[in-house]
Formats: sequence, structure tokens, C-alpha cells
Amino acid sequence: MEDGRKRYNCSIIDLFDRSVVATLNKLAVETLRAALERNHHPKNLLLHSDQGSQYTSRAFTDYCKEEGIRQSMSKAGYPYDNSPMESFYGTFKAEFINKHHFSSDEERNNTTMDYVYIYYNHVRPHSSNNYMTSFEKRMQA
Repeated sequence: MEDGRKRYNCSIIDLFDRSVVATLNKLAVETLRAALERNHHPKNLLLHSDQGSQYTSRAFTDYCKEEGIRQSMSKAGYPYDNSPMESFYGTFKAEFINKHHFSSDEERNNTTMDYVYIYYNHVRPHSSNNYMTSFEKRMQA
């Protein structure tokens, strides 16, 4: 739906293989909850993010504490710590968002899921994975 409204997307990637483990156009707590439900929740999980208000909010920090997740945040004005996430969003916008027009939010949400969970994780090779897909790298582990 091209009505000029901003739509926010919260995604979580696994730094091991650069796979997207959760992506929603919802709040960070809901996205993290989805990631934990879909994936094995190891002890001592470290979640890295920028210092955006959604990650420093009481609701999010309390949820992380409840789940035993340690938070790590980029220093203010230092985007390099979060470069894998910035790289994903750059790719997501260039390869997907900027090339498609959506007739509804539902269509945007459904095609986003297809792009991320099918194409990005299983088809698209990643230079950080020695040009293997995220799925291929995970299967080698």
C-alpha cells in the first residue's frame, strides 16, 4: 500500500549464519518473543541492538531479564557495532521493498515473510558465509 505512511519492521538475525530468525512489523518485545518461540533458546543468550527507544524501554529490558537474555548495545553515534543488522536492512530495502508495490498491508506482510524466510535465508548466498546461504552454513555446523 503506497500511501506514504511509514511502516516499521523489527528483525532479529543470528550472527552465526546471518539468518533472520524473526521479523515483524510490530514492537521489539513481540519480535523477540517470536524469535524465542521459533528457535532454540540457549542459556546466556546475548542480544545486540542499537540504542533505539524500543530496545531501551522498560518493557523490553524487563522482558529480556525475565528470559535471561543479556543485552548489548552499540555506543551512541557508532553504527559499526550494528553493521550486520544495517547490512540486512540495506539488502532488504534494495532487493525487496524498493522493487515492489503493495496493494495492502496484508500483502506487504505476507510477501515480506516469503522474502525473508524463503529467499533471504534459503536461496540468497551471503558473502559473510563464504557465499553459502544461511541455511547451508547452519547445516554445516
